[in-house]
Amino acid sequence: MTTTTTSLGGGAGGDDRVLATAQQIVKSLRAAKEDREDMLLIFSTFDNRLSGISDLINGDDSKSSEEEELDRFEVAEKIILSDASLSGEPSRQSTSLFNPPNNPAEYFSAVDEIIHWMEQFSIAPPSSAAARTGQIIVDRAENAIQLAMSRLEDELRHVLICNTIPLDTVSRYGSIRRVSLSFGSHDGTIDDTLESFSEAGSNRFHERGASLGDDLFVDLVRPEAVQDLREIIDRMVRSGYERECLQVYSSVRRDALDECLVILGVERLSIEEVQKVEWKSLDEKMKNWVQAVKVVVGVLLSGEKRLCDSLFGDLDDLKEICFNETAKGCVMQLLNFGEAIAICKRSPEKLFRILDMYEALRDALPDLQVMVSDEFVIGEANGVLNGLGEAAKGTFAEFENCIRNETSKKPVITGDVHPLPRYVMNYLKLLVDYGDPMDSLLEISEEDLYRFKNDLGGDGSRLEAMSPLGQRILLLMSELEYNLEEKSRLYEDSAMQQVFLMNNLYYLVRKVKDSDLGKVLGDDWIRKRRGQIRQYATGYLRASWSKALSCLKDEGIGGSSNNAAKMALKERFKSFNACFEEIYRVQTAWKVPDDQLREELRISISEKVIPAYRSFMGRFKSQLEGRHAGKYIKYTPEDLEIYLLDLFEGSPAVLHHIRRKSTYLVNIHG
Repeated sequence: MTTTTTSLGGGAGGDDRVLATAQQIVKSLRAAKEDREDMLLIFSTFDNRLSGISDLINGDDSKSSEEEELDRFEVAEKIILSDASLSGEPSRQSTSLFNPPNNPAEYFSAVDEIIHWMEQFSIAPPSSAAARTGQIIVDRAENAIQLAMSRLEDELRHVLICNTIPLDTVSRYGSIRRVSLSFGSHDGTIDDTLESFSEAGSNRFHERGASLGDDLFVDLVRPEAVQDLREIIDRMVRSGYERECLQVYSSVRRDALDECLVILGVERLSIEEVQKVEWKSLDEKMKNWVQAVKVVVGVLLSGEKRLCDSLFGDLDDLKEICFNETAKGCVMQLLNFGEAIAICKRSPEKLFRILDMYEALRDALPDLQVMVSDEFVIGEANGVLNGLGEAAKGTFAEFENCIRNETSKKPVITGDVHPLPRYVMNYLKLLVDYGDPMDSLLEISEEDLYRFKNDLGGDGSRLEAMSPLGQRILLLMSELEYNLEEKSRLYEDSAMQQVFLMNNLYYLVRKVKDSDLGKVLGDDWIRKRRGQIRQYATGYLRASWSKALSCLKDEGIGGSSNNAAKMALKERFKSFNACFEEIYRVQTAWKVPDDQLREELRISISEKVIPAYRSFMGRFKSQLEGRHAGKYIKYTPEDLEIYLLDLFEGSPAVLHHIRRKSTYLVNIHG
């Protein structure tokens, strides 16, 4: 035995190591007192120095800090294992950790204890003497952590899903609209298109709604669940399960955002599918998209950002990745639709919806860039914005070509306002409300400037002083006036040409004056066109009434009452009557739709014709007195004034004479 003792000793230092090893073995086995006595007896047969470890036998069974930690570990392990076994039972599979009979605080404490052990072992691995025992503990801790993390993954998903607030308040944002125009399909003829833009389709105009406020905040998850989510996320991150946490969180929140898009009317469509949608349906989808961009960026993503900040706290990298992954799918779905619209076939009726989309994305982009750090997503957003801008420019160019190339040879039979100016003015009245985006997108070419100065006779210096949109509007108005002058030549009657031009130019002036177009084109433009209207009125009087008025001249009649003079006088009255009746027959069918213009034109005729007729009749009436005087002097000045009121009503009529001062009117349609 002495030899054995010597071999195990190795000096005082060796004694200490031997005693410490034996003590650690006995402690780690945590045997009862009787068992410890037996172990000590066995040890002492090998080396009597081991009999000195009396505190293992005779102590008061008080536990060391290491023993207490091991006790806590085993309690924590038991809680996790017990929960895992119960969770596997069908009756418990749907039970949340936060619902009775579960105790979430106890469970989280158990997880914390296991995490603590894992951290301790990672900092100070067990010594070689206790390596085997320590590895057993590590294995048990890792198993417990895996079970706990599986439970917390499910719990994270469950709490997020159950506490997501549905977007049932979307009606709050229902008024987010831009002025927009929903015209009929452009697939028909140009005449059909012009008609679709006429004022008869005033129900196609939508009222401008309010913009989304910057201070609008909504809770996306019930506030009472936030602390529970923090507890779960904290344990998963500290356990090294960041990736699993990220996957569960972003997956659930992505699905929630997808549901929001459905509520907002945004469908998941491919570019090919979008291009096959009919315009009426596409118009509605574009309108929904505009609203969705404002709500998604202004409300939902900002809410997601705040939620990430609240749940992930100082974990900057993780919350950034988590938010990007959450937002990406929703944003890309919106951008894909925007891209499809940007490359769709261009037609004038789409311009206003495209501009709505352009403005919505342009206004949302700064906030999107602040929130989303994914360079790919931001790059795509900028690309779609540029694409929508190009689409708007191309669509406006299509509209300009539509005006420039509208060469229909079908005149308006009444001389009324042509569908073309109705179409153009309704379009431009709406377009001027988009001055901000259009000014940033448009520019006037040298070719346009040359045409304006030379072909259209415009003031180039005035054009150059205007905004880009103002330039294009002035150029378009000049194109329109030029087009109307060409259409006036479709009428053989020069008087009707003047009425047609007067009607259409008066319509343009009224539309400009009564809208923001007046600010764009200016008072000088209005003043010059009013001067032109007066010229057209003068031209009408000359073309229509010169022949009739020539019958009321004294030449060839004189004051003689001889037969030759009387015959000439009779012919003059007969000629005047014939002229007046022909004018009446023709021009009652003509249409001057504006009440004021129609009244002014009638007054101009009266001022020209009635005094001349009254004077002529006063001078020569006495020469035709007798039984047959009424055959020649068919109308009094008062009769003429009454009949002039029938002109330009668009209802053709003829005059039939019965006897002097007694005439009756027959409406052709009656």
